[in-house]
Amino acid sequence: MDFVSGNIGWIEVICGPMFSGKSEELIRRLRRALIARRRVQVFKPVIDDRYSDNEIVSHGDQRMRSEVVSNAQDILDKLDWRTQVVGIDEPNFLGADLIEVANQLADSGKQVIIAGLDTDYMGRPFAPIPELLALAESITKTLAICMRCGNPAKHTQRLVESTDLIVVGAAGMYEARCRRCFEPGVPRQELLEFARPRIPAQPGPLA
Repeated sequence: MDFVSGNIGWIEVICGPMFSGKSEELIRRLRRALIARRRVQVFKPVIDDRYSDNEIVSHGDQRMRSEVVSNAQDILDKLDWRTQVVGIDEPNFLGADLIEVANQLADSGKQVIIAGLDTDYMGRPFAPIPELLALAESITKTLAICMRCGNPAKHTQRLVESTDLIVVGAAGMYEARCRRCFEPGVPRQELLEFARPRIPAQPGPLA
């Protein structure tokens, strides 16, 4: 989304499950802003160190330099007043305070682009994305591919046993699932597969 009028700010939200290309789309938009010679700052939570300490990284290994923050207020503290475009990855790790911060940035004339999960491992709305969707001028919903059946996937399936809302991980700990294949929480069949000893396949009868 490219607005061309005056010194007006706005909020863009890219949301969907894991493995749906959210960070890749965020990086694409930020690179376009750089090509247009706009001043860009990128932020990500310090807790997200899965692929890099100081870059946002897509699951397809696209990378972009970023600054790490411990909370939403840190974004305002580290912001260069000359910045025109603010990118924020993994907002779910920053909490509800990001809502007011994003509003302040947009009200001050910044283009704010945020990419994050819209639902958690139970399929529930995952703050602060639902509130940001209500405030945003532009919304992009991305879908992944269900790892069970190959249909479009809107859910993030957790594969490790934990009741914590936030468990940082990637492939092996999560996978994308469609509406039909999604099981809120940890799927029973996954637990059975982890616990069941692996038995070598027996040769079938000769034809």
